[in-house]
Amino acid sequence: MSVAKPRGATNTALGLNAFVVYLFFYAPILLLVLFSFSDDNIVGRWGGFTLDWYRDFGENDEVQSALSVSVRVAIISTLISVVLGTMAALALERFRFRGERVFDALLYLPVIIPDVTMAVMMLIFFTSLDDLIGLQVTKGFSTITLSHVAFSISFVSIVVRARLAGMNQTLEEAAQDLYATRWQAFRHVTFPQIMPGIAGGALLALTLSLDDVVITQFVAGPGSTTLPVYVFGLIRRGVTPLINAVSVVMLGASITLVLLSLLAQRARGGSDPVA
Repeated sequence: MSVAKPRGATNTALGLNAFVVYLFFYAPILLLVLFSFSDDNIVGRWGGFTLDWYRDFGENDEVQSALSVSVRVAIISTLISVVLGTMAALALERFRFRGERVFDALLYLPVIIPDVTMAVMMLIFFTSLDDLIGLQVTKGFSTITLSHVAFSISFVSIVVRARLAGMNQTLEEAAQDLYATRWQAFRHVTFPQIMPGIAGGALLALTLSLDDVVITQFVAGPGSTTLPVYVFGLIRRGVTPLINAVSVVMLGASITLVLLSLLAQRARGGSDPVA
């Protein structure tokens, strides 16, 4: 029984619908990029082409300081998250232990709860340390980093677990049959296979850290302003096209990291060892 193909009018309507949807999503981004080159002090008004706002981005000490904090926080939190997230994924996929389901559920909490809830939780945690164990924590670089680790671990673990779930476990068993220790089997068999997942999780964690505003704003202190929080502050102090240029740079970095993450997760076949 043959299925009737959509007629020309239906194809046109579907194509128009797709065009409207893409226009709705990407028109604001295109306008942001366009007006970042506007030679006018008012955002959203074209005053001729200029690169002055990008030059200001490179020469503005406050912007560069915020960028430096963002990069350092992102790198450190990503490294810690990758190690802990990968260990959590291996524990959940390869071992059975008491409280496994509870641990699994708690690991997903940062993914499903609102950012503002996570921010309040972290703020209460840091302020309560003095009452609980007598440790006074000053809000700043360290609290931002620990907060980013707290929500990044879950995302790394999810990506690595997806890679582990699709891995051929008989290769590990074959390595152990050939007198390889658990560490040798992990190092030479398991690790090369899950490396694309680890790389994808790391790039995802890096992107989330560089883009975070809500949680960072709750746990940041004097001298520890990140670039997204700085951009948010520009809105309240008076917006100039500098915010467009900064946003375009952040957008470009985020898109690049996401694309690299997708490529890393799809890197299969050639990296898999052959039995």
